[in-house]
Amino acid sequence: MAYDRTAMLKLLRPAVTRILTPLGRALVGRGIGPDAVTAAGTLGTVVSALLFFPLGHLTVGALVITVFVLFDLLDGVVARLGGKGGTTWGAFLDSTLDRVADSAIFAGLILYFMSRDDTLMAAVTLLCLIAGALVSYAKARAEGLGLTADVGLAERPERLVVALVATFLSGLGVPYVLAAGMWLLAAASVITVGQRVMAVYQQTRQT
Repeated sequence: MAYDRTAMLKLLRPAVTRILTPLGRALVGRGIGPDAVTAAGTLGTVVSALLFFPLGHLTVGALVITVFVLFDLLDGVVARLGGKGGTTWGAFLDSTLDRVADSAIFAGLILYFMSRDDTLMAAVTLLCLIAGALVSYAKARAEGLGLTADVGLAERPERLVVALVATFLSGLGVPYVLAAGMWLLAAASVITVGQRVMAVYQQTRQT
């Protein structure tokens, strides 16, 4: 399904869906489809991350991006209310634009660290970006081969929550929280890649 998210978002879906339903109904009434919502959410995330984070506006950037991240659920509401449901194209577009949005968030943080000559944290954040992309690729490639790779500590929702909460708190002046968040994400993402590689390896050994 195009709009079926991971466990964290599934847990939040009922409450958030109730909140987003009036907005979704208004969008459907204006002929706006789920793909447009997905694209708008990604564009908003990219612009916000690359505008606010490099300038040091961490709290505002994290809040605005959080709003756009909710478009991951709003597109599903629009699809349901429009009577079309998820489509294969919608699933492809959604997954692809998720990677774009994630890359923009971490790229914005990398630029933030570089503007402060913090090369170490820029490198750690780059590792978060690369490892996060590998987490998603490992799952997609496994499924393309008829296998599964759903294991791991840090799927996309968990990575976004840690990154955005740490960034928000850092903007409020909480010391070391952003660095701690990036180190935690880097470690968790690398471990998750290893877990998925091992899961696929074990499945191939059983065939």
